[in-house]
Amino acid sequence: MTETLEASGLAIDDATADRLFRTARTVTTFAESDVTDEQLAAVYDLIKWGPTSMNVSPLRVLVVRTPEARRRLVANMPEGNQERVANAPVTLVLAYDPEFHERLDVLVPHMPGARDMFAADDEARASAARTNALLQAGYLIVGLRAAGLSAGPMHGIYDGIDAEFFGENGWKGFLVVNVSSAEGADTSRPRAPRLEFDEVSQVV
Repeated sequence: MTETLEASGLAIDDATADRLFRTARTVTTFAESDVTDEQLAAVYDLIKWGPTSMNVSPLRVLVVRTPEARRRLVANMPEGNQERVANAPVTLVLAYDPEFHERLDVLVPHMPGARDMFAADDEARASAARTNALLQAGYLIVGLRAAGLSAGPMHGIYDGIDAEFFGENGWKGFLVVNVSSAEGADTSRPRAPRLEFDEVSQVV
């Protein structure tokens, strides 16, 4: 096993690399089995350790399960994504908290001035919130795959979603993710190619 890992240049085995990246797909059709709150909590408990700048951790997650909540979400999805949301076992609305700085006394106790620094600069706070939440969204998708689940990220109509679901807490939605058990989930088209390392890199 050590020789295989060294030969691949990775510190994980091929089966894990496949599950997380190579064969994992963005799903559009879903398995019939449930996705439990315990699974989602386990995924978050893993991905929360992924780095964010200054540990600001602005990602917030709305778990949409009930028929009534699903109906409200479907009404705020582009037409091409409505059926997918309607049929998914569970859908996550990923958002960032513009007021993430209110938790910095807990998250960065070694920097006692961090909260006040962000409180005084709305523009810097909004930029940090969105950038770091996007980073955490990537961790979350890989974390779902690590839990044996499949993810189907897509766009929503975020002004409507924010008004419908986040009027009280002020969160800002930025990504909708359908979640299914990987076993039995599928996609609607062949996998698209990717660019090679030498096409995207510059070594200096």
